Amino acid sequence: MFPLGSVLFPHMPLALRVFEERYIVMLSQILVDDPAEFGVVLIERGQEVGGGEQRFSFGTIAQILQIEAADDYLALVAQGDRRVEVVEWLPDEPFPSAEVRELDELEWDDDLQPLRDRAEHEVRRALALASEFADMPWAASVEISDDPVEAAWQLAAISPLGPLDQVTLLRSTSMEQLLLLVVKLTAAAAETLGDRWPDDDDDAEDAPEE
Repeated sequence: MFPLGSVLFPHMPLALRVFEERYIVMLSQILVDDPAEFGVVLIERGQEVGGGEQRFSFGTIAQILQIEAADDYLALVAQGDRRVEVVEWLPDEPFPSAEVRELDELEWDDDLQPLRDRAEHEVRRALALASEFADMPWAASVEISDDPVEAAWQLAAISPLGPLDQVTLLRSTSMEQLLLLVVKLTAAAAETLGDRWPDDDDDAEDAPEE
C-alpha cells in the first residue's frame, strides 16, 4: 500500500518519485509480478514521508506502466485500475500493507447519458471558473474517454474538488450515485468559487469616484 496526499481514481494516471527506502523495498517485491501493482489510499492525518500516518480505508489499485531509476529516486508511472476497501491494516514491515477486498465495478446504463452529460457540463464549467484563480492541472477543454465508465471516473478525478469530496466519489456504489455526486459536489464548488469572483456591479461599486 502507498498512502498519498491525493486520491487516485480508476482509469487515471499516477506519476511518483519514490525515494524512501521502505517503498523501494516494496517496489523490488511487487515488480516480480505481472501486472506489478500496489494500493493507493489517501492520508487522513500525518505526512507522506516517514510513516506513522493515519489512512482512509478506501483506495485504488495502481498498475505500474513504466519505471526508471535516477540518481537518488525511482520515477514510475502507474494507472488506476480497480477500487478496494481495506479490511485490516498489517504491520509496516517495512512498508504499509493491508488485507483488502475489491469493490464491485460500476455498471453503465445508457439511460444515464443525460446525467453523464450534465456532469461533464458542471465539471468543465467549474474548471473554467477555477482557472480564473489558479493554475489548474486540467484545462476545461481536456479530452475525456469515449468509454462511458472511464469518462465518469475521469470527470470525478478532474473536477476541482478537495480530497475529502474525492473520497466520497470513490466510495460510490453505483454509476448513478457517482454521477449525481459529481454534479452535486462540483456545482457546490463552482458556487463557492463564484462567490469569490466579483461581478461587474461589484467592480463598479468598488471603483473610486472621479
